[in-house]
Amino acid sequence: MISRIIKIITESVDNMWPMLTIFLVIIATVRIAAIKSNNEKLVFYKEFGSLLFIVYIFLLYELLTRTELNSISGYNLVPFTEIFRYPIGSDSFYFNVVGNIAIFIPFGYFISTYIKPHKILPILIVSVISSTTVEFVQLCIGRSFDVDDILLNAIGSIIGFLLYVALNAIKKYLPSIFGKDIIYNIICFIILIFIVLFLLNRMGVNIA
Repeated sequence: MISRIIKIITESVDNMWPMLTIFLVIIATVRIAAIKSNNEKLVFYKEFGSLLFIVYIFLLYELLTRTELNSISGYNLVPFTEIFRYPIGSDSFYFNVVGNIAIFIPFGYFISTYIKPHKILPILIVSVISSTTVEFVQLCIGRSFDVDDILLNAIGSIIGFLLYVALNAIKKYLPSIFGKDIIYNIICFIILIFIVLFLLNRMGVNIA
């Protein structure tokens, strides 16, 4: 099951790296130029987080519009019909139920860091609108519209929001050094190096 997920993500990266590389370089260059021109303070980890969100949205699009992942067309408007169709513990359950929850956890977290909501309602609304749009597009490209996917995606976004709240609460009890930008900048820079190395590997560039 895990190997299947890794394979799907790797194939998605392989399909998207040309567009993703060009897009991210242009966005990063324009953003840096804007910061310099307007004498803004460059906070690397915040800018990096914004780029990660863009990468996540691109990957989300690629994963959710891959027709080979679901050859069924039509629509389901009855809640829980598809959720209870898969035996708990089966590969289909983990892939279709748990997967639909997990794939939207980053969405809930990222939009929470941007909106900074005090209540869960704004996250829920954004999640439902986004997921409904995805389901509608899937129906138009020969896949299915499933209200259960919307419910599961919303649960994933709620978990992402709760993760955002929990991490913010934990930060209050951490040593003061963890309140400094430099720590998060270093962590994000290390992550960036691994991402670049991974992309270069997928491009076929020999870095050894």
